[in-house]
Amino acid sequence: MLRQTSRALKGLAEARPGQQRALAIVQRATGAVTARSTAPAHVRNQSSTAATKPTATSEARPNASPSFNKDRGHVQPLVNPKKSDMDESFIGKTGGEIFHEMMLRQGVKHIFGYPGGAILPVFDAIYNSPHFDFVLPRHEQGAGHMAEGYARASGKPGVVLVTSGPGATNVITPMADALADGTPMVVFTGQVVTSAIGSDAFQEADVVGISRSCTKWNVMVKSVAEMPRRINEAFEIATSGRPGPVLVDLPKDITAGILRRAIPTESAIPTIPSAASRAAAELTQKQLGASIRRVANLINIAKKPVIYAGQGVICSEGGPELLKTLAEKASLPVTTTLHGLGAFDELDEKSLHMLGMHGSAYANMAMQEADLIIALGGRFDDRVTGSIAKFAPAARAAAKEGRGGIVHFEILPKNINKVVQATEAIEGDIGTNLKMLMPLVETKTMTDRKAWFDQINGWKKKWPLSDYERAERSGMIKPQTLIEELSELTADRKDNTYIATGVGQHQMWVAQHFRWRHPRSMITSGGLGTMGYGLPAAIGAKVAKPDSLVVDIDGDASFAMTLTELSTAAQFNIGVKVIVLNNEEQGMVTQWQNLFYDDRYSHTHQKNPDFVKLAQAMGVQSRRVIKPTETKEALKWLIETDGPALLEVVTDKKVPVLPMVPGGSGLHEFIAWDGAKDKERRARMKERTGGLHG
Repeated sequence: MLRQTSRALKGLAEARPGQQRALAIVQRATGAVTARSTAPAHVRNQSSTAATKPTATSEARPNASPSFNKDRGHVQPLVNPKKSDMDESFIGKTGGEIFHEMMLRQGVKHIFGYPGGAILPVFDAIYNSPHFDFVLPRHEQGAGHMAEGYARASGKPGVVLVTSGPGATNVITPMADALADGTPMVVFTGQVVTSAIGSDAFQEADVVGISRSCTKWNVMVKSVAEMPRRINEAFEIATSGRPGPVLVDLPKDITAGILRRAIPTESAIPTIPSAASRAAAELTQKQLGASIRRVANLINIAKKPVIYAGQGVICSEGGPELLKTLAEKASLPVTTTLHGLGAFDELDEKSLHMLGMHGSAYANMAMQEADLIIALGGRFDDRVTGSIAKFAPAARAAAKEGRGGIVHFEILPKNINKVVQATEAIEGDIGTNLKMLMPLVETKTMTDRKAWFDQINGWKKKWPLSDYERAERSGMIKPQTLIEELSELTADRKDNTYIATGVGQHQMWVAQHFRWRHPRSMITSGGLGTMGYGLPAAIGAKVAKPDSLVVDIDGDASFAMTLTELSTAAQFNIGVKVIVLNNEEQGMVTQWQNLFYDDRYSHTHQKNPDFVKLAQAMGVQSRRVIKPTETKEALKWLIETDGPALLEVVTDKKVPVLPMVPGGSGLHEFIAWDGAKDKERRARMKERTGGLHG
């Protein structure tokens, strides 16, 4: 083959001048073949020593995960058909310096992370950078949750930068949490040099393999020339469709290497649809229009409709405003998920507050009695539906008769019909589709739906969220009361207040008793239920919103998992406020042990440190409150104090979160507060535990 090529070139060299252009083309093509056959691309483009053994094949997924599907009819691979312009501005820069430049181009203002050997070329490149702030936590898991809190408060992707091995594996939990909750996050991890990959080198871990199940997309960068394109793709995928985490693995020789030529920097994700894609999109649009017309008709004829709003409403541009418009135009009651809190003003008379396992009784009853459920950006998870077999019986019956059912507006195709069969499925951005729906919906007043709202108001009077133990054990602070007091104290600044929580009873009390009026104001771990989330997430939210009041309301057990991040808040003077509800137990677990395991409290009571002294040792102002009469003054102190501060609140013990839908039950089969039954519960507890509890 080579002899034939040489003869062809010799013949062209002797050809007429008009044939010389063909010679030049063949020479360039041959040169390209020769270059690829003599050295890998990543060696040509950097100054580091070539690997002594074959480099690993690319670890990039061939296609983005289903979470990135914006167009189901799109048939092209992950290749941009548009020819990219060549960028010469990176020539002579190291991979670390390219990283720094790409952060500027992406508009990154804050990075959370922890240094280490494999990522040092990047840390050296950002040394004393005036373009963004770096927040150094006490643990990489803290960095991940800070990035989550930052993203949840701002709507922008949180950025994490950590080293290889344990540095990378420590952010697995935050990435899994972000994937479950649809939180945009871009994680950059260091990696051993490419020549050492697979040799069990020091702090080597297959982070691409490990993180595959907890990211939307991940990739190992194989050459300096790849870095800009991969970084652009990472940010695009993290924020497109249903948001989520992505990971970019950076071997040390890549970040230390120097780029020697101009490169394309554009994302390789398709931007120009093919003819087949356009045809599929046109067909989909026609089908979408027909579905939306059918949904509008169902809304217009429904007697007992209800909107079930999830986080998708908040993530969609203008989603909360469109939800309000729809609810007002058609007089529709609205209930929200845990992550949907704030999508709809809870002071509105049409609000049903949160639904689900610990949702309001009236929201759950409305879901069971409704003939039409309009699901906006929710995924029907098990904490929302209860028993699937018992879920929404009235809506299912109405669907069979053509007068109602369950309609599902959802951006992620795999979430449609995953748990509950939808009567109509409206795929795509919620805001875009609600704009199409709105003109088709008839105007109806509260009077038009008087019978339905009368029934709902009857449930509200029978099972109010304010119904809980107040008079008994009056010398103890009730956590519900404290949260209601905080809500009242922040009533005039709800648009500038962000509440983060850990996971446990305190999380549910906050969801129930704080009044939510604005989107993005509730920052918590929902799908994964990560204890320890609250404090670092609050720090991240405060970094994103420095002029806002950011409060972490935590339980003692959840807080203890990441309390070292108090020193991060102190070091960087991040003015987050922390409330620790201390009942010296893992409250949500002990509640289940009390109700379903005959008060056998297996390893659910821990001995806590002195949180006040611990906070002071870390440079954080702190106080403790024990008496119910002192809580308001203590909360005012916390809110008005400059800088980070902590308030420990010693609360009553064995207080249940109610209402509660037991596992395997329908939403209507909830346990509600009953004073007489609660006295019996405590008496049994005391007898079973020999007076230790109760």
